[in-house]
Amino acid sequence: MSLLLDTRLNGLAPHRRGKVRDSAFDHVLGTGIPDKGKVLSQLSAFWFDATTHIVPNHVLETDVGRYPPELGRHADILAGRSMIVRKTNPVPIECVARGYLAGSGWKDYLASGAVCGVPLPPGLRESDRLPEPIFTPATKETTGHDVNISEAEAARLVGAPLLERLKSLTMQLYAFGTAHAERCGILLADTKFEFGLTPDGTVLLIDEVMTPDSSRYWPRDLYNAGRPQVSFDKQYVRDYLEQIHWNKQPPVPSLPDEVVARTREKYREAFRRLVGRELE
Repeated sequence: MSLLLDTRLNGLAPHRRGKVRDSAFDHVLGTGIPDKGKVLSQLSAFWFDATTHIVPNHVLETDVGRYPPELGRHADILAGRSMIVRKTNPVPIECVARGYLAGSGWKDYLASGAVCGVPLPPGLRESDRLPEPIFTPATKETTGHDVNISEAEAARLVGAPLLERLKSLTMQLYAFGTAHAERCGILLADTKFEFGLTPDGTVLLIDEVMTPDSSRYWPRDLYNAGRPQVSFDKQYVRDYLEQIHWNKQPPVPSLPDEVVARTREKYREAFRRLVGRELE
């Protein structure tokens, strides 16, 4: 069961909790971002439903009216920001698709001319669109940043046949996501997917899907290669923390109301554009 909540409900708790999402530079923020959990949950639900023709997923229920009684009585808390999912054995790698040169991929390219061992043409600029999307797996770290690895290293972790299956699914999902996002005036620069295995070996799409926290979304009308891009994520938070010269050590500063409000609206705008309706 995935609740996307930092709470316990009368003794109930998620079976597993991933890395904290209310964070920046790997530290928990001193101030929360309202509606962020709802955006992540509802946008994931949208993508899970839209991609079942590519791969099945772990979602069992998103309607709190159909939750078990022990959860249904908390409907006011869970509505719009939770889902009940099928438990799987998570595959121990992140499956990353990149269509643009940004983030850790840009740093890799500057150092080696390649990203996760995938050679790229010389002379590319930051944020350039790649000649074609690439698959760049990463480790799944319980704390801190995931670590980029080569396909060969990933194959040693999960086996070559499964890796080929995951790579194919990753690129199909990314192609579907980028096409939809572009119709909505958004560029999906890169994104990561997670997969799990059922006892009979079926591959399911799990976790969150193409959210602002697992993806790099850019407004298409503001795109200009050769520099970092405006994005639909915690950009205002990171910019503020850099502006005040925070040393990235605890305690994390509280955020001004303006930074919280602008960050909240970026998440809501991404949802509005991609889903075509307001957040519930």
